[in-house]
Amino acid sequence: MLRQAREEAGINLEAAAEALEWSRAKMYRLESGQTSLRTHDVTLMCQHYGTSGELTEVMVSLARESKSRGWWHAYGEAIPAWFELYVGLEAAARRVRQYEPTLIPGLLQTAEYAAVIFSAKAGRSQDEVAQKVALRMERQKLLARRSPKAPSFEAIIDEAVIRRPITDLDAWRSQLAHLVNAAQRPNVSVRVLPLGSGPHAASVAGSFIMLDFPAVGTRPAEPSTVYSESLTGSLYLDKPTEVAAYADAWSTLLDLSLGVRESEDLIGTVIKETFDE
Repeated sequence: MLRQAREEAGINLEAAAEALEWSRAKMYRLESGQTSLRTHDVTLMCQHYGTSGELTEVMVSLARESKSRGWWHAYGEAIPAWFELYVGLEAAARRVRQYEPTLIPGLLQTAEYAAVIFSAKAGRSQDEVAQKVALRMERQKLLARRSPKAPSFEAIIDEAVIRRPITDLDAWRSQLAHLVNAAQRPNVSVRVLPLGSGPHAASVAGSFIMLDFPAVGTRPAEPSTVYSESLTGSLYLDKPTEVAAYADAWSTLLDLSLGVRESEDLIGTVIKETFDE
C-alpha cells in the first residue's frame, strides 16, 4: 500500500528516500515487506506522498498491528508453521467458502469430533490432542465475533461425510446437531452434496477453501486465495487463472448440492437414523 501511495504521488523510490533522508535500501526493505514498519515512519511517508487522512490512519493502524502477534501464537507447537499463515488469512477474510468431501469442516466441528480426528495420527499424546482441539475451538470464535464483522462462511459437504460416524454415537449425534445449529447463524450456510450426484467436474479438486478479503480504505481488496492442505504441508493459490478454476468448481458444486433447507432436512434424517440404531 505504501508503494502504491508513492507511485500514485508520482515519486520514484530514490526521490522518496532522499526526501525522507533514508537509504534506498531501507526504502526497498520497507516496501517489499522485509522489515517491520514503525508507525512514525508510516506517518512520515504518508505526509510526503500527500495521502488522505483516512488512508493514513488505515496504514498506521496496519503498521501497529503488524507488530502484534496473532492469538494463535499462544498455541505453540499445536499449529504447524505452514498452517500459521492460513489462520492469519482466515481471520482477515470477509468470506470463506469450503468444500469438504471427507470431514466436517474445522470451523463447524465439536470438540469431541475434533479430538477423534486429531487422535487418528499415531504417536500424539492426550495433551497434544487437547491443545490442538483448543486451537480449533478458538478459531471457531471467528464466526461469532462482532468487531471486525464476522466473515460469511459457506460450506459444501459430501453426503458421505454426514453418514460416516465416529465410534461414540452420542458424540456423533451432537456433531450433526451442532452442524444444523451452526447453520442457523445469519453468516453461516451448510449445503450437502448428495451421493446421487455421481462424478462431476469438481471431483478432481479434492477439499479446498476459498478466501475473499475486504477492501481497506480506498484500496482494492487483496486477491482471493485458494487454500488446500495435505499430510505434509499446504498450497496457496492466488493467480487469477487458478482462483477462477476453483470458482468454477465451486459453482459446479453449488449447482449439484441440495438447498440449505433440504440439506438441513437430510442431516435431520441422518440424526434420526442414528437414534434408531
